[in-house]
Amino acid sequence: MTFGFAPSAASSMSTPAVSASRLARMLEPAEWAAAGIPLLRNPREVVTGLHARHSPTPAMAVVAVLDHEERLIASASFVRRPAPADGWEFRNALLAHLRRVVPHDLRRRTPVRTAVLLYCREGDERWTEEDGAWMWGLRDACTLHGLRCGAYITLTHGGWQVLGEGRGGRSPHSHSQPVDIADTAVDEEPSAPRRASGAAEPLRRTAAR
Repeated sequence: MTFGFAPSAASSMSTPAVSASRLARMLEPAEWAAAGIPLLRNPREVVTGLHARHSPTPAMAVVAVLDHEERLIASASFVRRPAPADGWEFRNALLAHLRRVVPHDLRRRTPVRTAVLLYCREGDERWTEEDGAWMWGLRDACTLHGLRCGAYITLTHGGWQVLGEGRGGRSPHSHSQPVDIADTAVDEEPSAPRRASGAAEPLRRTAAR
């Protein structure tokens, strides 16, 4: 698998003496691909459902927890701070939001729920240091919350992409207009709000774009 590399907008804000410890808190595509991240059965459905609920714009992250049948249990969205990309900071932000919306599974021997991360950003689909920091942060947050680390998905002007898998699509993208969740549902009642909080709710089946 071939990966492109692009400069990170966040890294341009760093001082010339980039912290070695900060650089260590990121995962490169080859490391991520070798980590045994479980594949999503229907990534388009997951992406479209989360986009309908949270209407992400550039610099917004959406963390979601799925059950073993890929149904949405809980999700939360937040805007990242304008600071150099640091996996430790991202881990703390993800963990704080996970703790607000879903109890931990640390007492289980094996994780039964999976956390996935959708990050909307500027630029193209090529991997950046910012992506690497989000990957590190997601993996560490999942470990600390007793969850299985799932897919990392970027949403850019060209569409969405599951990094490390080579799967993606052109819609939705980072500038897509918000879609009412009722318009994406095909087999459930359109009664849930677009932004999930602590209440568990199924991920509505979404039509392919």
